[in-house]
Amino acid sequence: MTVARSVVLFVVAALFEIGGAWLVWQGLREHRGWAWVGAGVIALGLYGCVATLQPDASFGRILAAYGGIFVAGSLAWAMVVDGYRPDRWDVVGALICLAGAAVIMYAPRGS
Repeated sequence: MTVARSVVLFVVAALFEIGGAWLVWQGLREHRGWAWVGAGVIALGLYGCVATLQPDASFGRILAAYGGIFVAGSLAWAMVVDGYRPDRWDVVGALICLAGAAVIMYAPRGS
């Protein structure tokens, strides 16, 4: 159950961080206004809060593993929201990042 909870938290964190950054981008680069920027800043703050709910106590480990989730999540976001089509190297790179995240977070460790 701990691994499942951790994976769900990573997905929620990714939605907040990637979505927040996208909202800021839309507000500034696409001239949608400061309300979009403000919503993005709030979402980015919520990302930071969700990260603290991970069962592992090591901030560095959580953030390092999340990096892999961020890479794959960013490509998924781009596909769903922006219509981006990744090439095979994008997919291979994302899979490598996810494998690295899994090793960092879930490899068996001695007490």
